Amino acid sequence: MSSYQKELEKYRDIDEDEILRTLSPEELEQLDCELQEMDPENMLLPAGLRQRDQTKKSPTGPLDRDALLQYLEQQALEVKERDDLVPFTGEKKGKPYIQPKKEIPVQEQITLEPELEEALANATDAEMCDIAAILGMYTLMSNKQYYDAICSGEICNTEGISSVVQPDKYKPVPDEPPNPTNIEEILKSVQNNDKELEEVNLNNIQDIPIPMLTELCEAMKTNTYVRSFSLVATRSGDPIANAVADMLRENRSLQSLNIESNFISSTGLMAVLKAVRENATLTELRVDNQRQWPGDAVEMEMATVLEQCPSIVRFGYHFTQQGPRARAAQAMTRNNELRRQQKKR
Repeated sequence: MSSYQKELEKYRDIDEDEILRTLSPEELEQLDCELQEMDPENMLLPAGLRQRDQTKKSPTGPLDRDALLQYLEQQALEVKERDDLVPFTGEKKGKPYIQPKKEIPVQEQITLEPELEEALANATDAEMCDIAAILGMYTLMSNKQYYDAICSGEICNTEGISSVVQPDKYKPVPDEPPNPTNIEEILKSVQNNDKELEEVNLNNIQDIPIPMLTELCEAMKTNTYVRSFSLVATRSGDPIANAVADMLRENRSLQSLNIESNFISSTGLMAVLKAVRENATLTELRVDNQRQWPGDAVEMEMATVLEQCPSIVRFGYHFTQQGPRARAAQAMTRNNELRRQQKKR
């Protein structure tokens, strides 16, 4: 047994509870402070958890941030600045550096005809840039300047010779205008089975109440004129997906359904796919770009639906697994071939 272990043996039979009962309140408070685990170097912890609270003064009141900042600013203004060891007088010492002129050796000097000398002396920067491009001095200019001068029969460089690469100036593309669709009017038209309404486009309208979308899907069950129904980027979730699934089971006139770029989970997509099997008029279905990946089971269900529903000829989804992707591609080829043969008849 080592000396350290022998030293520990004498503390084995000590009764800690008896020692704690004999301590005074001040000693217990000091012991509690010693046992607190503090990490002063951990910057992720609040200041109160990095060091012990050793203040005995009672709080003076609630924190007034503006008053505290004003006090700190006043204290900073009142502190006298430290004097420089060497005072600054503004005196300049030494001589400024002047780069010596480099003389061109006589053997490297080129003498041109007087007409050429006069033409080069009076040439503009744009003309000099084109001349350098024609002579193949592409290191003196950017690639755009070089190819513009070579490919164009006119002087098109206006900024002159410069080795600085400048980006092309593109015309700003305006933002897409907001969707002007009036949801309340669309809802009334769908409920009244208006024969002039053949497309319902609610794309990019992100503040549609869930009850109104559910009511719209409910009205679509009995509508016989709407051919296209689009809910792209409307922040629709599983409740809307379930309402769309119920609508597909009863509607017999809808041909195109687009619910891309929403918050539909795998459960909602599975409900829509199961409802598509009971619909024989739908020809286009788009469900891509949801908030989360639906999973392998949903992708396998998509491939199965495409195999069992020959009416679908357009399907929008980016498969991540090779197996469902190959099955879906084969099913889409077969469905389009069947549609082509039906048109010939």
